[in-house]
Amino acid sequence: MGNNRQIIQYRRRFLQSAGLGLLGLAGMSGKIRAAAMQTLPFGNGERELVVYPQKRSLLRITTRPPHLETPFEVFDESVLTPNDGFFVRYHLADLPLSIDPDRYRLTVSGHVDTPLSLSLNALKAMGRVEMVAVNQCAGNSRGYSSPRVFGAQLGNGSMGNARWAGIPLRSILEKAGIRSGARLVAMNGLDRPVLPVTPDYVKTLEIEHAMSDEPLIAWEMNGQEIPFLNGYPVKLIVPGYFGTYWIKHLCEIHVLDHPLDGLDSFAMNRAYRVPDNECFCVLPGTVPDRTRPITRFRVRSFITSLQNGSRLKAGQKILLKGIAFDGGSGIKQVEISSDGGRNWEMAVLGRDFGRFSFREWRLDFVPENQGEVMLMVRATANSGETQPMTASWNPGGYLRNVVESVAITVA
Repeated sequence: MGNNRQIIQYRRRFLQSAGLGLLGLAGMSGKIRAAAMQTLPFGNGERELVVYPQKRSLLRITTRPPHLETPFEVFDESVLTPNDGFFVRYHLADLPLSIDPDRYRLTVSGHVDTPLSLSLNALKAMGRVEMVAVNQCAGNSRGYSSPRVFGAQLGNGSMGNARWAGIPLRSILEKAGIRSGARLVAMNGLDRPVLPVTPDYVKTLEIEHAMSDEPLIAWEMNGQEIPFLNGYPVKLIVPGYFGTYWIKHLCEIHVLDHPLDGLDSFAMNRAYRVPDNECFCVLPGTVPDRTRPITRFRVRSFITSLQNGSRLKAGQKILLKGIAFDGGSGIKQVEISSDGGRNWEMAVLGRDFGRFSFREWRLDFVPENQGEVMLMVRATANSGETQPMTASWNPGGYLRNVVESVAITVA
């Protein structure tokens, strides 16, 4: 699946409307150093705040490939995560430094009647639909795993919610004509391995899922072009599924009538897998007998208006706010406890942006007893799934959805 990527490596100004010009890694590094003096508490340690093109100060996880996490207070700004505050996650270090929108092509090949090579303008001429959906890194919150697990030690900020605009993946597949016997649709982007022995990053969807209303090929994010580091000019959106499926700089769609194999299968057959059981978990320190690819989120909720260490005045009413989401059934209710989970108070849900979106919640709260208080938040999805009180464990640190808490002081 590498031919198209080798063809479209361009050195031209990207996102000219943003006024950024051609920015390579050398240009980025100066901005990184300018912000690296600042740090923030983060998961199980501290992280530097850094600035990349088109981004505000974000938390640096890794530099090569770029992995930047959203400071958690950003989620209190809006139910839609601002583009400049949206997290960044690359798997491969050889990423494109610029892409010429006039020469960009998305190819469709494999088990189809008519192979396609579509320009950006051709894609946009096929129509436009919108969808609000959460993009969450598969390892989001891994830093809270106990015992610790291998991998990037992430806090809770490797996620974001945006309004995506583009066309359904199904529209392109129908245009190409899916042959009888098609089983999988494989997707690839313009980022490449540094070494030949490094696996390429290719993800697949079952043909039934690919032909559903859910997956979207998007060129717009919150009313603007998708930021370069989030996948410009075209990004695959798989609502309800973890970000491991959301291919940036999408350039190849390949329809298969057989399972993916060889090095291209690494991201499906070896990486991003969870124990193949109901809880996706095993006893800490053990290895599962069978695994399966990670797919949909589990229900989650957070308090965004307060952070650990916040001080409140006894008897003074405040407005608690937060967000909740799940893998696509939508949020039924959100509850808050201030007494260790013995009693729960129902929050008021905000505007419904769709079943794949963050759902804002609010609750008037009056702290009564002075001292240390642990505020807990629990969401229940329309599917009936509710957050558990204790965290499960798996070797990848995936799928954390335990009831979250914020420790405050009432004085």
